[in-house]
Amino acid sequence: MFTRLGAMLVFSLALSLPAQAEQKVQVGDYAIHYVSFGSTFIPPSIAKNYDITRSRYIGLVNIMVKDTSQDKVGTALSAEITGYAQNLLGSQKNLRFKEIREGDAIYYIAEIEHRNEETFTFSIDINNGTDLDTNLQFEQKFYVD
Repeated sequence: MFTRLGAMLVFSLALSLPAQAEQKVQVGDYAIHYVSFGSTFIPPSIAKNYDITRSRYIGLVNIMVKDTSQDKVGTALSAEITGYAQNLLGSQKNLRFKEIREGDAIYYIAEIEHRNEETFTFSIDINNGTDLDTNLQFEQKFYVD
């Protein structure tokens, strides 16, 4: 039960952050939800449970894919998610996404090291092995708190 609660807290916390609100992109029958935020927003017990590093210099990227087709509305999907982040100087960092499954929910979390006020452009490939094969791009500035 705690792990289910932990995942819900991770995702709901991410959704409640006013400066880094959750964002969504619709690709065909799929809704891709994504958010990035500082890892210190995660309570220590939840970070420990999911092996997430809490640090002023670590940001998190959270991706979730949901089916929005008529017969499967809201069903979370597993996907292959890979990508990288590039800062304004052109330095690239590969992202290693970790899948978290809790009941019917499936989340993908990656950590990224950053400096204060460092801005990254994220390029994330999402593929479900059938009819979803897309690239998600977004920009995020991280702060050391």
